[in-house]
Amino acid sequence: MTQLVAFTERGRGSPLLLVHGLMVMGEMFAPVIDTLARRHRVIIPDLRGHGRSRSLPPPYTVSALAADLARLFDRLGIESASVLGYSQGGAVAQQFAFDYADRCDRLVLACTYAFNMASVREKIEGHLAPALIRILGMRRFAKLVVSQGAKELPRDRAEWLASLMASQDQSLMVRAWKAAMAFDGRPRLSEIRCPTLIIAGSSDTAVPMHHAKMLAAGIPGSRLVLVGGAGHTLIWTHPEQLLKAVEEFLG
Repeated sequence: MTQLVAFTERGRGSPLLLVHGLMVMGEMFAPVIDTLARRHRVIIPDLRGHGRSRSLPPPYTVSALAADLARLFDRLGIESASVLGYSQGGAVAQQFAFDYADRCDRLVLACTYAFNMASVREKIEGHLAPALIRILGMRRFAKLVVSQGAKELPRDRAEWLASLMASQDQSLMVRAWKAAMAFDGRPRLSEIRCPTLIIAGSSDTAVPMHHAKMLAAGIPGSRLVLVGGAGHTLIWTHPEQLLKAVEEFLG
């Protein structure tokens, strides 16, 4: 029997799948789970290679991660659900909507992209990160990323985020990073037909605004919500705005 990804389940109601970003785990959704679980059956997996699912072998391609989610649905008896993907989890959510369109009722794409190598800076960072992980190790790499990319977080939250990243396996994260950077959903955005909400922070420097605009332009009928003054960490700095937008969209 194929081994499933590890997951947490909370609440009752219409199913809602939360897909975490690169080099973290489902625990990243801790600030919003209690609220979402009041109205939804919330399923929070640790993606293949991450957290409690690190024992699952490669590949870590976005297609493989989406297939893992479909198998999880099968095991849980879920025909379809709303899917929320955050950061690189949004790429996985897009792939799930491409490959399993009848199983994705509504799609929420938060602080994410269709192609994360679209600018010179992104190409440099994309190619440099694996080398930095190898040289620095996960703990020092995590501290570097959080100190540079999450300056808006209070100290305790920044330390918590860095600890999530530092707990990952170094060699697996190198593979996962390379697989994530290979994702390019641009040619298939028009295939997404389910209602789609795109959420972006107006001050996000990790995934700048041009990514949200690309998604909004490419997905028919999608709606774009900007969270003013928020960066890539808006799930922790602006959880109320995130929850308001998601709950209104899910209805």
